Amino acid sequence: MAKQAAYTEDNIRSLDWKEHIRMRPGMYIGKLGDGSSPDDGIYILIKEVLDNSIDEYVMGAGKTIEVSVKENTVTVRDFGRGIPLGKVVDVVSKMNTGGKYDSRAFKKSVGLNGVGTKAVNALSSYFKVQSIRDGQTAFAEFSAGDITANEKAHDSSQRKGTKVTFVPDKEIFSKYKYRSEYIVKMIKNYVYLNTGLTIVFNGEKYFSENGLKDLLEENIADEFMLFPIIHLKGEDIEVAITYSKAQYSEEYHSFVNGQHTTQGGTHQNAFREAIVKTIRDFFGKNYEASDIRKSIVSAISIKVMEPVFESQTKTKLGSTEMGGGLPTVRTFIGDFVKTNLDNYLHKNPDVAEKIQKKILQAEKERKDLSGIRKLARERAKKASLHNKKLRDCRVHLNDLKKDNRLESTLFITEGDSASGSITKSRDVNTQAVFSLRGKPLNSYNMNKKIVYENEEFNLLQAALNIEDGLEDLRYNNIVIATDADVDGMHIRLLLITFFLQFFPELIKEGHLFILDTPLFRVRDKKQTFYCYSPEEKQHAINKLKGKPEITRFKGLGEISPDEFVHFIGKDIRLDPIMLDKEMSIDKLLEFYMGKNTPDRQKFIIENLKVELDIVEE
Repeated sequence: MAKQAAYTEDNIRSLDWKEHIRMRPGMYIGKLGDGSSPDDGIYILIKEVLDNSIDEYVMGAGKTIEVSVKENTVTVRDFGRGIPLGKVVDVVSKMNTGGKYDSRAFKKSVGLNGVGTKAVNALSSYFKVQSIRDGQTAFAEFSAGDITANEKAHDSSQRKGTKVTFVPDKEIFSKYKYRSEYIVKMIKNYVYLNTGLTIVFNGEKYFSENGLKDLLEENIADEFMLFPIIHLKGEDIEVAITYSKAQYSEEYHSFVNGQHTTQGGTHQNAFREAIVKTIRDFFGKNYEASDIRKSIVSAISIKVMEPVFESQTKTKLGSTEMGGGLPTVRTFIGDFVKTNLDNYLHKNPDVAEKIQKKILQAEKERKDLSGIRKLARERAKKASLHNKKLRDCRVHLNDLKKDNRLESTLFITEGDSASGSITKSRDVNTQAVFSLRGKPLNSYNMNKKIVYENEEFNLLQAALNIEDGLEDLRYNNIVIATDADVDGMHIRLLLITFFLQFFPELIKEGHLFILDTPLFRVRDKKQTFYCYSPEEKQHAINKLKGKPEITRFKGLGEISPDEFVHFIGKDIRLDPIMLDKEMSIDKLLEFYMGKNTPDRQKFIIENLKVELDIVEE
């Protein structure tokens, strides 16, 4: 029998605040990532600092916030009241220290636990905080949470406020890169929720006059709105509602105290219920909830006293109470929507008529689909018992109690050889594989029926669990992993078409990616380099002496599982699929997937680039 290890006082160890954050960063900022996904840690760091500046604005201090991101250096400067000068060090380096415990100063704040800036400090190789107030300034500098400089208060003629500069630590975040598209989206959400606030990002100003109405206009083109946006505001609540002519699914943008709750929560559930109840009561008909909500595009923002979120990154609201003597979240939202939406529909009968027509159309489509849907569900259920297509993982995005749920990933692969390599080298906890058989169908201009009739699309929808919306999406990252050849590119295009046509919110919410795999392997007896471009290949050749062995990977199936583990592990490279707001989904699909072949040929010829040295001589 093995000898049992001694368990004494020496085994008990207390970590100080910064050690704990650096050892368990996921508890504080969710997943680390590399900047390819909007919920990667480097964006959470910006958000944590920005939240403090937003809270200053909410309290009536400072109408402008300046944000700059140059390479890996982030600076956030507000013109609020400034941190009390004697507490500049404590506020960013002592846990559970902050002004928001005093609820008189911050009634409906986002960052309540005094953790945010401490996490940013601990996870940065360089961190500087400067406060200016009462004609004086003081600053402190840190590295990985350790103080390196501390200048006491002295006279200053600068405008009052707080300035924070930080560089995320490469020991924690390896090979990361900021993508301005994600930062701009975050900033736009802040200004939509705080009308009157200006945020300047790298010299460009962002400002909103109409709040959530502006947010919806950003997300849906005028020509695809069923009717102009219904915009309703009250104390502690704001909602915006329209329907899309071009999308099947429900789309919600929900916020609590200015925090984007991407996973929804009690407020979003209450909002969905309230819309259904109000519309049923208005028409006096017991319409199906799914028919009422089909194609809805909407947003809700509420303010709650001391909100309870289901994780430190605050993506899902758990609170059932509004606080401050108000009724429950459900009752508060239900009463507001009932009164205000009902009034609006009475005053705008043309809008009410369009909604009713949309509901009846959804009802007809649902009934037409009911038989095939039932068959498809049975097929999916049977397939899941002995389905070779999906090799599932253990942790899923809708497992709210799992710390690593944001790492849950589904690789969509082509053919058995590629899926075999990924399956053998994946992390079985967080990485699942869905294997396609040949090329998927071109779903452009087809209706939802095709999702149920086509076995692969139906099984993919079932694997993702998105038939009724994103609420219970099973994977945070959906990664298309195809060969970097013409066939692989075509499969990518067909899959992106499928998601754009039926589940565009997956792309809008930043869940869809392309897996970047190496084109070359350059090695000698001592070192191996995997190169993603001819430039990287040349760089590797220059590093190795003599004549190295160079292999050109023509397909994923050629890469052995032992090697594949390098490309889907901590050094995974993902290219996010992003929508350009200037281009509507319908026009995009029509151009690339429609019957306008001469237009596409002309576009290809005019934009053709010849890549030299891409194939190994």
